[in-house]
Amino acid sequence: MIYAILEASGKQLWVQPGRFYDINKIAVKPGQQIKLEKILFFKKHAEVKIGTPCIPNMYATGKVLRHMKGSKITVFKMKSKKNMRTKNGHRQELSRVLIESVNIK
Repeated sequence: MIYAILEASGKQLWVQPGRFYDINKIAVKPGQQIKLEKILFFKKHAEVKIGTPCIPNMYATGKVLRHMKGSKITVFKMKSKKNMRTKNGHRQELSRVLIESVNIK
């Protein structure tokens, strides 16, 4: 089993080659290749590498499949006895990325 833990858009993701993941929107057109260089942990069968904080000379390649919006989150604020109520919604813009491989330079 091959997997890696990497940092992308301020979050740590546990990724495997051949799977897709939704991360915060990347300014890349769909269909283009991306290179994620902040690999924190890598495991391939019995081989384990741990970075401090990142593993040098290691990167993951991926392909942006599409851009989309996440599910809607409702934000409701209220102050009792003041007649103040606000209701807002938010939908995060996401990019769906297919991780193709984890490589060593």
